[in-house]
Amino acid sequence: MSIGQRCRGSILAVALARAAFLPASADAQEPYYKGRTISLIVASNASGGYDTYGRLLARHLGKHIAGNPAFVVQNMPGAGGIRGANHLSNVAARDGTVIGIFDQAVFLDQLLGVPGLRGDVRRFNWIGRLVGNSAVLFAWHTARVKTIKDALTHELIVAAPGSSSRLNWTALNTLAGTKLKLLTGYEGPSTAKIAMERGEVEAVSQPWSVIKAEHGDWLRDKKVNLLLQTGETNPGLESLPRMIDLAPNEESRRVLEIFAAPTVVGRSFVAPPGLVAERVAELRTAFTAMVKDREFLADVERLNFELGPLSGAELQAFFAKDYPPALIERAKEVAKLAGN
Repeated sequence: MSIGQRCRGSILAVALARAAFLPASADAQEPYYKGRTISLIVASNASGGYDTYGRLLARHLGKHIAGNPAFVVQNMPGAGGIRGANHLSNVAARDGTVIGIFDQAVFLDQLLGVPGLRGDVRRFNWIGRLVGNSAVLFAWHTARVKTIKDALTHELIVAAPGSSSRLNWTALNTLAGTKLKLLTGYEGPSTAKIAMERGEVEAVSQPWSVIKAEHGDWLRDKKVNLLLQTGETNPGLESLPRMIDLAPNEESRRVLEIFAAPTVVGRSFVAPPGLVAERVAELRTAFTAMVKDREFLADVERLNFELGPLSGAELQAFFAKDYPPALIERAKEVAKLAGN
């Protein structure tokens, strides 16, 4: 062996020895989420749609995240979802170990200046939506109003058991000229529908998925007429008008968009503000993979749930929309008329 060969061999040996004591490369590092637990804050009681969709995600998202973190669901009801939103905005860790789902109306509440919300919903890092919540207004077959255009010239008595329906129908009356007469005081859609069958009211609104699941016979036997969708177009209802379609001008259309915002949010998941971009991207990628996963889809079918996924990036863009102060003030005026 030549002197040059011996020198090269010695240099290689020294290099290998040094490499044995160097830290592992980035490629060999353990996944960030390995051994960690993600807390899912559900801003409602342990029942109903928010909790059920939240627990659905908690059962499946972890397997699509490198390191397979465990999930723990924590219910945090209060103030119409604002308590949970405030926790995520001001208290929750900003390291990717806390995410949440809160009331779909929180963004609308922020735009309308409802007191109590401490933070900006637009600054949350939106992970993804499992389903929207575009309700359908439907009338009993004996009502004179057969289409929503009829409600521009004929009065329609509508049950409005919650603040959402009061806001929507007041907005339509004010901005589109409909003649919807609101009757409040009903505990919820169930009692309102009984009142409709008895002839006390003529119309009620509910999510399209609920109408199909609970009253397929009404649809089949033409006992009800579908009049309007409050937000996005539901699958199969492409020809049914939306609230914004009734707007007589662009300004009214944009104000109606504000009131339709909760239907876009639906059952969406968020991470706190200030989370590093790498963690946000990781959670969004996992969400996108989850909604295509066979086991997840089988679980959705077992629950008889609807899906209408929206990516985190699409949600973030939705919240980034600019509403001029004049439009916000007009929406606030409508909300006052509705008693909100």
